[in-house]
Amino acid sequence: MNLNRIDLNLFAVFDAIYTAGNLTKAADILCITQPAVSNSLSRLRELLNDPLFVRTGHTMTPTPVAQNIIGPARQALELLRKSVQHSHDFDPSIAEKTFQFACRDLIEASILPRLIARIEAQAPHIAISNYDIARVDVTNAMASGQLDFYADSATITDPYLQKRKIAEDRLVAVARPEHPAFSTALTLDTFLDYGHIKIAPRKDLDCAIDIELAKLGHQRRVAMQSHHFLTVPSVLVKTNLIACLPYHLAKHYDLAVAELPFTMQPTSYYIYWHMSATDDPAHKWVREQLFKAAESFQAAPPNSEAA
Repeated sequence: MNLNRIDLNLFAVFDAIYTAGNLTKAADILCITQPAVSNSLSRLRELLNDPLFVRTGHTMTPTPVAQNIIGPARQALELLRKSVQHSHDFDPSIAEKTFQFACRDLIEASILPRLIARIEAQAPHIAISNYDIARVDVTNAMASGQLDFYADSATITDPYLQKRKIAEDRLVAVARPEHPAFSTALTLDTFLDYGHIKIAPRKDLDCAIDIELAKLGHQRRVAMQSHHFLTVPSVLVKTNLIACLPYHLAKHYDLAVAELPFTMQPTSYYIYWHMSATDDPAHKWVREQLFKAAESFQAAPPNSEAA
Protein backbone atom coordinates (compact mmCIF):
# COMPACT_ATOMS: atom_id res chain seq x y z
CA MET A 1 0.00 0.00 0.00
CA ASN A 2 1.24 3.47 -0.91
CA LEU A 3 0.73 5.56 2.26
CA ASN A 4 1.06 8.74 0.23
CA ARG A 5 -2.30 7.95 -1.36
CA ILE A 6 -4.14 7.84 1.97
CA ASP A 7 -6.20 10.85 2.99
CA LEU A 8 -6.12 10.94 6.79
CA ASN A 9 -9.62 12.44 6.79
CA LEU A 10 -10.88 9.05 5.64
CA PHE A 11 -10.01 7.57 9.01
CA ALA A 12 -12.03 10.25 10.78
CA VAL A 13 -15.00 9.15 8.64
CA PHE A 14 -14.19 5.49 9.37
CA ASP A 15 -14.19 6.21 13.13
CA ALA A 16 -17.53 8.06 12.89
CA ILE A 17 -19.18 5.18 10.97
CA TYR A 18 -17.80 2.64 13.43
CA THR A 19 -19.12 4.71 16.37
CA ALA A 20 -22.55 5.54 14.87
CA GLY A 21 -23.15 2.28 13.01
CA ASN A 22 -25.01 4.29 10.40
CA LEU A 23 -23.97 6.53 7.50
CA THR A 24 -26.58 9.19 8.23
CA LYS A 25 -25.63 9.43 11.92
CA ALA A 26 -21.95 9.49 10.98
CA ALA A 27 -22.67 12.42 8.66
CA ASP A 28 -24.35 14.24 11.57
CA ILE A 29 -21.31 13.64 13.79
CA LEU A 30 -18.95 14.97 11.13
CA CYS A 31 -21.27 17.82 10.02
CA ILE A 32 -21.04 16.73 6.39
CA THR A 33 -23.55 15.23 3.97
CA GLN A 34 -24.44 11.54 3.83
CA PRO A 35 -23.21 11.24 0.20
CA ALA A 36 -19.85 12.67 1.31
CA VAL A 37 -19.61 9.98 4.00
CA SER A 38 -20.53 7.30 1.48
CA ASN A 39 -17.90 8.57 -0.97
CA SER A 40 -15.19 8.58 1.71
CA LEU A 41 -16.09 5.02 2.72
CA SER A 42 -15.84 3.89 -0.90
CA ARG A 43 -12.38 5.41 -1.21
CA LEU A 44 -11.18 3.78 2.01
CA ARG A 45 -12.61 0.41 0.94
CA GLU A 46 -10.62 0.67 -2.28
CA LEU A 47 -7.41 1.61 -0.47
CA LEU A 48 -7.69 -1.17 2.10
CA ASN A 49 -9.19 -3.72 -0.29
CA ASP A 50 -11.93 -4.61 2.18
CA PRO A 51 -15.62 -3.68 2.52
CA LEU A 52 -14.96 -2.62 6.16
CA PHE A 53 -18.71 -2.50 6.93
CA VAL A 54 -21.59 -4.68 5.80
CA ARG A 55 -25.20 -3.63 6.08
CA THR A 56 -27.25 -5.55 8.65
CA GLY A 57 -30.73 -4.08 8.60
CA HIS A 58 -30.26 -0.37 9.40
CA THR A 59 -26.84 -0.92 10.96
CA MET A 60 -23.35 -0.98 9.43
CA THR A 61 -21.54 -3.96 10.95
CA PRO A 62 -17.73 -3.80 10.93
CA THR A 63 -15.77 -6.55 9.21
CA PRO A 64 -12.84 -8.29 10.95
CA VAL A 65 -10.44 -5.95 9.13
CA ALA A 66 -12.35 -2.93 10.46
CA GLN A 67 -12.29 -4.39 13.97
CA ASN A 68 -8.53 -4.92 13.72
CA ILE A 69 -7.72 -1.36 12.64
CA ILE A 70 -10.20 0.67 14.69
CA GLY A 71 -7.97 0.70 17.79
CA PRO A 72 -4.78 1.91 16.07
CA ALA A 73 -6.82 4.33 13.91
CA ARG A 74 -8.40 5.92 16.99
CA GLN A 75 -5.00 6.17 18.72
CA ALA A 76 -3.57 7.90 15.67
CA LEU A 77 -6.51 10.32 15.45
CA GLU A 78 -6.20 11.14 19.16
CA LEU A 79 -2.48 11.77 18.73
CA LEU A 80 -3.23 14.17 15.89
CA ARG A 81 -5.89 15.95 17.96
CA LYS A 82 -3.48 16.34 20.88
CA SER A 83 -0.73 17.58 18.56
CA VAL A 84 -3.04 20.25 17.15
CA GLN A 85 -4.18 21.22 20.63
CA HIS A 86 -0.62 21.46 21.92
CA SER A 87 0.27 23.75 19.05
CA HIS A 88 -2.19 26.26 20.51
CA ASP A 89 -1.30 25.70 24.16
CA PHE A 90 1.98 26.53 25.84
CA ASP A 91 3.02 25.62 29.36
CA PRO A 92 6.36 27.29 30.11
CA SER A 93 6.95 25.11 33.17
CA ILE A 94 7.31 21.95 31.05
CA ALA A 95 8.26 23.32 27.61
CA GLU A 96 11.59 22.18 26.18
CA LYS A 97 13.01 24.32 23.41
CA THR A 98 16.05 26.39 22.46
CA PHE A 99 15.36 29.84 21.01
CA GLN A 100 17.95 31.22 18.62
CA PHE A 101 18.91 34.90 19.02
CA ALA A 102 21.25 37.08 17.00
CA CYS A 103 22.28 40.31 18.71
CA ARG A 104 25.46 42.26 19.36
CA ASP A 105 27.31 42.27 22.65
CA LEU A 106 25.52 45.34 24.03
CA ILE A 107 22.08 43.68 23.96
CA GLU A 108 23.61 40.37 24.98
CA ALA A 109 25.17 41.98 28.06
CA SER A 110 22.32 44.30 29.01
CA ILE A 111 19.01 42.64 28.17
CA LEU A 112 19.64 38.93 27.69
CA PRO A 113 20.71 38.42 31.35
CA ARG A 114 17.38 39.86 32.48
CA LEU A 115 15.53 37.73 29.94
CA ILE A 116 17.34 34.56 31.00
CA ALA A 117 16.59 35.27 34.66
CA ARG A 118 12.89 35.54 33.85
CA ILE A 119 12.95 32.37 31.75
CA GLU A 120 14.90 30.38 34.35
CA ALA A 121 12.32 31.24 37.00
CA GLN A 122 9.32 30.24 34.87
CA ALA A 123 10.56 27.88 32.15
CA PRO A 124 13.58 25.91 33.40
CA HIS A 125 13.81 23.76 30.26
CA ILE A 126 13.90 26.64 27.76
CA ALA A 127 17.36 27.67 26.58
CA ILE A 128 18.72 30.72 24.75
CA SER A 129 21.43 30.64 22.10
CA ASN A 130 22.96 33.84 20.73
CA TYR A 131 25.13 33.93 17.63
CA ASP A 132 26.30 36.37 14.99
CA ILE A 133 24.66 36.66 11.59
CA ALA A 134 24.93 39.06 8.67
CA ARG A 135 21.95 41.39 8.41
CA VAL A 136 21.29 40.33 4.81
CA ASP A 137 20.82 36.74 5.97
CA VAL A 138 18.30 37.48 8.72
CA THR A 139 15.08 36.99 6.74
CA ASN A 140 16.13 33.67 5.22
CA ALA A 141 17.39 32.38 8.57
CA MET A 142 14.08 33.26 10.20
CA ALA A 143 12.00 31.81 7.38
CA SER A 144 13.89 28.51 7.65
CA GLY A 145 13.54 28.36 11.43
CA GLN A 146 17.27 28.77 12.10
CA LEU A 147 16.73 32.12 13.84
CA ASP A 148 13.92 33.20 16.16
CA PHE A 149 14.90 36.75 17.17
CA TYR A 150 17.21 39.42 15.78
CA ALA A 151 18.10 42.58 17.70
CA ASP A 152 19.69 45.63 16.11
CA SER A 153 19.85 49.40 16.37
CA ALA A 154 19.41 49.66 12.61
CA THR A 155 15.98 49.40 11.05
CA ILE A 156 15.23 46.59 8.61
CA THR A 157 12.45 46.95 6.08
CA ASP A 158 11.11 43.57 5.05
CA PRO A 159 7.45 42.58 4.54
CA TYR A 160 8.03 39.21 6.20
CA LEU A 161 9.54 40.60 9.41
CA GLN A 162 7.72 42.02 12.41
CA LYS A 163 9.52 44.43 14.71
CA ARG A 164 9.12 46.24 18.00
CA LYS A 165 11.23 48.87 19.69
CA ILE A 166 12.52 47.35 22.92
CA ALA A 167 15.04 49.83 24.24
CA GLU A 168 16.54 53.27 23.93
CA ASP A 169 19.87 54.59 25.10
CA ARG A 170 22.16 57.57 24.67
CA LEU A 171 25.90 57.78 24.09
CA VAL A 172 28.17 59.31 26.71
CA ALA A 173 31.89 60.04 26.73
CA VAL A 174 33.93 57.75 28.97
CA ALA A 175 37.55 57.47 30.04
CA ARG A 176 39.64 56.11 32.88
CA PRO A 177 38.95 57.45 36.38
CA GLU A 178 40.59 60.83 37.05
CA HIS A 179 41.20 61.42 33.36
CA PRO A 180 42.30 65.08 32.96
CA ALA A 181 39.69 65.80 30.29
CA PHE A 182 36.90 64.95 32.75
CA SER A 183 38.04 67.15 35.63
CA THR A 184 35.70 69.89 34.39
CA ALA A 185 32.80 70.02 31.95
CA LEU A 186 33.90 68.26 28.77
CA THR A 187 34.25 70.67 25.83
CA LEU A 188 34.41 69.79 22.17
CA ASP A 189 38.02 70.97 21.91
CA THR A 190 39.06 68.81 24.84
CA PHE A 191 37.06 65.90 23.44
CA LEU A 192 39.03 66.16 20.18
CA ASP A 193 42.41 66.61 21.87
CA TYR A 194 42.65 62.95 22.83
CA GLY A 195 42.79 59.74 20.86
CA HIS A 196 39.57 57.77 20.63
CA ILE A 197 38.38 54.18 20.55
CA LYS A 198 35.93 53.72 17.70
CA ILE A 199 33.33 50.96 17.94
CA ALA A 200 32.13 49.74 14.56
CA PRO A 201 31.41 46.27 13.15
CA ARG A 202 33.36 46.91 9.93
CA LYS A 203 36.61 48.71 9.16
CA ASP A 204 35.09 50.98 6.52
CA LEU A 205 31.92 51.85 8.47
CA ASP A 206 31.46 55.28 10.04
CA CYS A 207 29.68 55.19 13.36
CA ALA A 208 27.13 57.76 14.54
CA ILE A 209 29.77 59.78 16.41
CA ASP A 210 31.89 60.26 13.28
CA ILE A 211 28.86 61.19 11.20
CA GLU A 212 27.75 63.83 13.70
CA LEU A 213 31.26 65.28 14.04
CA ALA A 214 31.55 65.49 10.25
CA LYS A 215 28.37 67.58 10.18
CA LEU A 216 30.08 69.98 12.57
CA GLY A 217 33.21 70.05 10.43
CA HIS A 218 35.35 68.01 12.84
CA GLN A 219 37.08 64.67 12.85
CA ARG A 220 38.38 62.80 15.87
CA ARG A 221 41.66 60.90 15.97
CA VAL A 222 40.94 57.19 16.12
CA ALA A 223 43.68 55.36 17.98
CA MET A 224 41.88 52.04 18.10
CA GLN A 225 38.85 50.44 16.48
CA SER A 226 36.92 47.63 18.13
CA HIS A 227 34.09 45.42 16.98
CA HIS A 228 32.79 44.97 20.54
CA PHE A 229 31.62 47.42 23.17
CA LEU A 230 32.64 45.15 26.03
CA THR A 231 36.35 45.23 25.23
CA VAL A 232 36.53 49.03 25.51
CA PRO A 233 36.54 49.54 29.32
CA SER A 234 39.58 47.31 29.81
CA VAL A 235 41.53 49.43 27.30
CA LEU A 236 40.36 52.75 28.72
CA VAL A 237 41.59 52.06 32.26
CA LYS A 238 45.15 51.57 30.95
CA THR A 239 45.29 54.57 28.58
CA ASN A 240 44.30 58.21 28.13
CA LEU A 241 41.96 57.33 25.29
CA ILE A 242 38.33 58.42 25.20
CA ALA A 243 35.40 56.36 23.97
CA CYS A 244 31.69 56.88 23.46
CA LEU A 245 29.59 54.16 25.04
CA PRO A 246 25.89 53.71 25.69
CA TYR A 247 25.00 55.03 29.11
CA HIS A 248 23.48 51.74 30.29
CA LEU A 249 26.78 50.01 29.65
CA ALA A 250 29.11 52.74 30.91
CA LYS A 251 27.39 53.02 34.29
CA HIS A 252 28.40 49.48 35.22
CA TYR A 253 32.12 50.26 35.07
CA ASP A 254 34.41 52.36 37.22
CA LEU A 255 34.92 55.00 34.54
CA ALA A 256 34.75 58.76 34.27
CA VAL A 257 31.52 59.63 32.48
CA ALA A 258 30.51 62.91 30.84
CA GLU A 259 27.80 64.09 28.51
CA LEU A 260 28.89 64.56 24.92
CA PRO A 261 29.85 68.15 24.03
CA PHE A 262 27.50 68.05 21.03
CA THR A 263 23.96 66.89 20.42
CA MET A 264 23.26 63.25 19.58
CA GLN A 265 19.88 61.63 19.15
CA PRO A 266 19.16 58.63 21.38
CA THR A 267 19.79 55.21 19.89
CA SER A 268 16.79 52.93 19.50
CA TYR A 269 17.03 49.15 19.58
CA TYR A 270 14.55 46.86 17.84
CA ILE A 271 13.68 43.20 18.07
CA TYR A 272 12.69 41.42 14.86
CA TRP A 273 10.91 38.13 14.27
CA HIS A 274 9.36 36.39 11.29
CA MET A 275 5.66 37.02 10.72
CA SER A 276 5.00 33.26 10.62
CA ALA A 277 5.93 33.07 14.33
CA THR A 278 3.71 35.94 15.48
CA ASP A 279 0.88 33.74 16.76
CA ASP A 280 2.99 30.80 17.92
CA PRO A 281 2.27 30.47 21.69
CA ALA A 282 5.86 29.60 22.68
CA HIS A 283 7.37 32.37 20.56
CA LYS A 284 4.78 34.83 21.84
CA TRP A 285 5.56 33.93 25.45
CA VAL A 286 9.30 34.47 24.99
CA ARG A 287 8.60 37.78 23.21
CA GLU A 288 6.57 38.99 26.17
CA GLN A 289 9.37 38.03 28.56
CA LEU A 290 11.83 39.90 26.35
CA PHE A 291 9.68 43.03 26.29
CA LYS A 292 9.36 42.96 30.09
CA ALA A 293 13.10 42.40 30.52
CA ALA A 294 13.79 45.48 28.39
CA GLU A 295 11.33 47.81 30.13
CA SER A 296 13.99 49.49 32.28
CA PHE A 297 16.44 49.83 29.41
CA GLN A 298 15.48 53.32 28.29
CA ALA A 299 17.52 56.43 27.61
CA ALA A 300 18.24 58.09 30.92
CA PRO A 301 18.22 61.89 30.83
CA PRO A 302 21.56 63.65 31.30
CA ASN A 303 22.85 63.62 34.87
CA SER A 304 20.18 61.12 35.95
CA GLU A 305 20.74 57.98 37.95
CA ALA A 306 18.10 55.97 36.09
CA ALA A 307 18.55 52.20 36.02
